[in-house]
Amino acid sequence: MRDSPDLEFLALQEALVGRYSLEREIGRGGMGIVYLARDLQLDRPVALKLLPAAYATQPSFRERFVREARTAARLSQPNIVTIHAVEEAGDFVFFVMAYVEGETLGQRVRSRGPLPAHEVARILREVSWALAYAHAQGVVHRDVKPDNILLESGSGRVLVTDFGIADVIRGATASGEILGTAEYMSPEQAGGKAVDGRSDIYSLGVVGRYMLTGRLPFEGTTAAATLAKQITEVAPPLSSVAPEVPRKLAQVVDRCLAKEPGERFGDGEELAEALGNALQERRDIPVPLRVFVMKNRERFRGLPLWLSLTFGYVASAVTFVVVGEPFAAAGMGFIGWMMGLTPVAMLSSMVRQLLRSGYSREDLLLAFENDLVRRREEMDFERGGRKTWIDGFGRTLLYGGVLSMTVGTVTAFVVDLSTLPGAVFGMVVLLTAGGFVASLGALPVAAMRLRNPLPSTGKGWPKFWKSRLGKWLFKAAGLGLDRVPSASAAYRPTEMAIGMAAERLFEELPGELQKSFLELPSVLRILELDAEKMRARVRALDRLIDDVDREGSLEQKGSAAAAPGVTDRRESLAEDLERARDAARTRLGEVLATLETIRLGLLRMHAGAGNVESMTADLSSAREMSEDIERVLQAGREVEKLLGRD
Repeated sequence: MRDSPDLEFLALQEALVGRYSLEREIGRGGMGIVYLARDLQLDRPVALKLLPAAYATQPSFRERFVREARTAARLSQPNIVTIHAVEEAGDFVFFVMAYVEGETLGQRVRSRGPLPAHEVARILREVSWALAYAHAQGVVHRDVKPDNILLESGSGRVLVTDFGIADVIRGATASGEILGTAEYMSPEQAGGKAVDGRSDIYSLGVVGRYMLTGRLPFEGTTAAATLAKQITEVAPPLSSVAPEVPRKLAQVVDRCLAKEPGERFGDGEELAEALGNALQERRDIPVPLRVFVMKNRERFRGLPLWLSLTFGYVASAVTFVVVGEPFAAAGMGFIGWMMGLTPVAMLSSMVRQLLRSGYSREDLLLAFENDLVRRREEMDFERGGRKTWIDGFGRTLLYGGVLSMTVGTVTAFVVDLSTLPGAVFGMVVLLTAGGFVASLGALPVAAMRLRNPLPSTGKGWPKFWKSRLGKWLFKAAGLGLDRVPSASAAYRPTEMAIGMAAERLFEELPGELQKSFLELPSVLRILELDAEKMRARVRALDRLIDDVDREGSLEQKGSAAAAPGVTDRRESLAEDLERARDAARTRLGEVLATLETIRLGLLRMHAGAGNVESMTADLSSAREMSEDIERVLQAGREVEKLLGRD
């Protein structure tokens, strides 16, 4: 509210007495004024958008405003501001929507300047999801701009608001009437032509460029001049004005700004996927985690042999105790103890350094996973993706040699070798010496050929850090450390970032509330796995589609014609695969939305606005979704088996 309320404010408050209590004006635009108010019946803050009185008396404006409210009220998605009601009071027409505490994207950029690339990608991605949902409902926003994008305090959630000039997609949209904001308007919208969802994609591209540079691609002294530039001029490549922006993200924004709608992304889902791929550069393992993984791999490369020797010294100590040699037992035991303690001390030191950098055990597990995938891809490429007999031979040499050497060493301590027959004595010596030689011989073979040269470079370490012992080691290494703020987790997959945030919120709830839904952590993990599976399925289907397209291209280039019906079957297969991929993408979006719903429910509980019943219902829906996804994946596996037989 201004220093003194205007007459319109007072008149509206009089008309709403007993229903809403107006607090202050929080926004004003061409299609309405927004007030912060309190719903007296439900005792909650709301945002009330009022059609200005000068327009409310004009039937065309009043009708458009009501249409806007009814259209927006149909949209229910986590990244779209919820419309609660459309009402009239005397000469006033207004609708009531959820109040979002925070700031607009425009305010954020104007106060802070250009935003970091990873934050821009996240914001664009969430807006893309909102637009994808709206477009699927037949609604084009037609006024996507920073001041219509809200950033919620605390959660950081992005919400699209003010579908003030949105219209249901139908032939009537080609009315020749220009609606929107000139600086963010697509060329077709500026020219008064029919628009579809790709017009919003263009506007979002302008928003992305503004976030990254703090400047608009087209500006004129008048709105008409700006519109003329939107229609006739091509925006220079983003890399030419902001070379520090990651290449993939710059390419995504540039494609959004293509003049021809067909050259842009087809829909919000496609744009969101491209933004996810652009974030892969940020998902490279951060330096502290990369150093940890490297040290873990290099320092403990010979850990199996080290542990075998440690076991040998401990076994020798036990043997000397049995034969009554306490001094020898003490010496062997001390050496075995020190050898066993050394790797634990080294790991504790590394973990403590990692914790000081703000990274958690979950971050380390993801780093190991990313590193392992990358190393396997590199080795598969180098070897052509095939396992050979040398792989098995190398493993046999290594583990067989360590076992043989251990048996020979323990036997030498337990038995008086001088009393043994010559053949047996020779066998013991052969076991010990041969095992040692075999172990050494396995190392170069493993380095050259094995997919995982030693457990430290394969699945062994992730399994260790997932175990109770690994969890305990992290807790022990963190004793005495001050709480360090979490490091940036932009490299994490979306499902892991949301899941970890939700799990932290759950752990911070009072004990009594936690007992009301103890299954929540397991549901979060299931959803994370479901998202991972759906991502893998999308990637697999992408590869299959590429293979089919490649075969078709080779067939067209070949001199011989394809057998009758082969081309038709290939095209049909490609269409089926594309439908399956689109379905997998949709499922992935549903899983992410479910995770976000659970996180927002926990945030509401922290704020005192949530309830156990709602959270229980969300968890039940999540379990049903997971079961449905498993059925879909199982059906996909069966189809792939059938295709394999054919």
